[in-house]
Amino acid sequence: MGQTIRSVRKTKGMSQEVLSGFAGIARTHLTMIECGTKQANFSTICKIAEAFDMRPSELVRKMEEAEEKRDK
Repeated sequence: MGQTIRSVRKTKGMSQEVLSGFAGIARTHLTMIECGTKQANFSTICKIAEAFDMRPSELVRKMEEAEEKRDK
């Protein structure tokens, strides 16, 4: 999950500070999610997806695709 969020964030040219501000979460919280030390709940995933200007289902789909690639 965290790697996908980091990847999308970097693709969109956003810093952690900017993304966390748009999502309304603490930057430290985002850092922990990206590092995998904390799991985001659905509400947080929705906030992050909205900050990326995408639907939560799109973000979850990207997470699923990344997981499938890792499993191969």
